[in-house]
Amino acid sequence: MEIKYTVHRLNLTHSFGISRSTHDWYDVVFVFLKDGDIVGRGEAAPSKRYNESTERIISILNKGMILPSGSFDREQLWNMLQHQLDGIRSLEAAVNMATWDWWGQKRGCHTHELLSVDSENMPKTSFTIAIGDMAEIPEKISEADPYDILKVKLGTPDQDKQIMIKIRELTDKLIRVDANEGWDPDTALEMCKWLADRNVEFVEQPFPADQIGNTAELRQKSPLPLYADENSLNSADIPLIAHAFDGINIKLMKCGSIEEGKRMIYLARKHDMKIMLGCMVESSIGITAAAQLAGEVDAVDLDGNLLIDNDPYSGVKVKDGRLVLPKGDGLGLSLISNEEDLL
Repeated sequence: MEIKYTVHRLNLTHSFGISRSTHDWYDVVFVFLKDGDIVGRGEAAPSKRYNESTERIISILNKGMILPSGSFDREQLWNMLQHQLDGIRSLEAAVNMATWDWWGQKRGCHTHELLSVDSENMPKTSFTIAIGDMAEIPEKISEADPYDILKVKLGTPDQDKQIMIKIRELTDKLIRVDANEGWDPDTALEMCKWLADRNVEFVEQPFPADQIGNTAELRQKSPLPLYADENSLNSADIPLIAHAFDGINIKLMKCGSIEEGKRMIYLARKHDMKIMLGCMVESSIGITAAAQLAGEVDAVDLDGNLLIDNDPYSGVKVKDGRLVLPKGDGLGLSLISNEEDLL
């Protein structure tokens, strides 16, 4: 077995704005575990919010990875590799999903079967309307036509209501609002009350992660449920935030592995919290890996691959708004472009 990797730039169909930044592209790192004819694939989508970058990831990978010798299973491989990744969660996620893809192909079965996840019970995914040019909203709503649920990014200084009013002129679809830590307490309470009359399901991460007290207070007053994103990095966070949030957003790029995602699901259920499965802007590698857990959650926001125009892979699809996992072994990914060009 050998490990290969490359940086790939994902080009967004529209500028992607959230409360703290706007991007036209994102660089990700593809990681490949090559074992004879088998290629296990993974993807790291690092975020500056968590002090991660492609440069830092490549610096770790350039040092070389020590692999187990002789015959080994997926768990042995992952345990050896994880300790060499310098705690970079998105890199851990990439290597972890590659091990699951490799092992599924080697065993001749689907990853979700190895995880004992029901692939028939798949929620509908939302489609993100990011902050951007107000004039582009009609086009974005048109592109979202196949999806029954919208995720709307808010947290602007003065445009939040105008964004929602414009969207509501065009569609009455169910909306999930994500403020990306962009509100202050007065704005958050006003917006939650105002949004409650506009077919909004919940509000995600109203305050910066260090304002858990404000979140707990808002939860007591808000007519809408509150979901944690930046406050919900891994399973260790859940007992600390369960009093302040009604639900969590699990992202492999934050928690670092599919196994940790499963632990988060278990702990959230234990604390009577709802669960959404989310993503960064990612290709079909990362989205398909996350989708292996979709049968165990309440809500899905796995649309990162739908927001780009140069995805080199094909994996999970959307039919009638619901995720449909591919049929192939492992993650079931297939190539659109030549993988040799990526390597």
